[in-house]
Amino acid sequence: MLFGGLLSILGSALWFVLTGSTDVRYSADTDDTIPMWLRWIPVLAGLTLARLMPGPAIATAPTQRRPRLEAGVLLGSAVLFAVTLRLIGGGEPAHTLLKLLLLLAVPLAMFFILRRKGTAWQPERAVLDGWRRWAPVVPVSIWALLSYAGPWAMPFSDFASTVSMTTLVLVVVTVFLVNSVIEELFYRRWLQSRWESILGRWPAIVLASLLWAAWHVAIQRTGDLPVDLASTFVNQGVLGLLLGYLWSKYRVMWPILVIHGAVNAARILLPLL
Repeated sequence: MLFGGLLSILGSALWFVLTGSTDVRYSADTDDTIPMWLRWIPVLAGLTLARLMPGPAIATAPTQRRPRLEAGVLLGSAVLFAVTLRLIGGGEPAHTLLKLLLLLAVPLAMFFILRRKGTAWQPERAVLDGWRRWAPVVPVSIWALLSYAGPWAMPFSDFASTVSMTTLVLVVVTVFLVNSVIEELFYRRWLQSRWESILGRWPAIVLASLLWAAWHVAIQRTGDLPVDLASTFVNQGVLGLLLGYLWSKYRVMWPILVIHGAVNAARILLPLL
């Protein structure tokens, strides 16, 4: 899994280099593109700093049973979400309804049933004491600075200047809940954690990253499936490595929610400052 997943990302990047087209779409809200390297630099800096920062002081051991059933159901939901969304076009309200069904309702129903039966898997829990709880601030801050300030900054959006403040707040809050919260719960907290207990840390991180990247084909497609998949692998797939590592190391949600939320909203909100 680790070899195949990394080969998919690096192979996609090499393909773009050899074809002379290394620009990728950075948002479903625009057809504009940027060099894929601009997405890689902040991620690589964030990963390096996250690796150097101290981890949890204590980590409670998970149960010995491998959550194969839960992992399989979550994997199936992720694949079904990506495939179905592409087949129906990826528009609204289908996108939100499918996400609520396959990424939220199905997992919650499964967890409820298994807990009632007493067979639910208990994930490993990290305990961050004192100043260690703030260790993720460093990689998250550096990622944000490199992504939205300086020579590698992402282009800003003028959306905020075209709508009322009420509309802007509603859009930002809704997008955060539907995209950032649900996706990070599903792909990192639920899916990645269970596959980590089966495959190990990095194979599970890569698997969750590629599954998360794959569904973006439906909303950022050009009509050429191989190109669209390669584009999401070198964009969202690479960002997923940072999100996955932060979750795997610290087992707290706020760092990955901050990064995911910034990806969706920073380009819109920063021009207001």
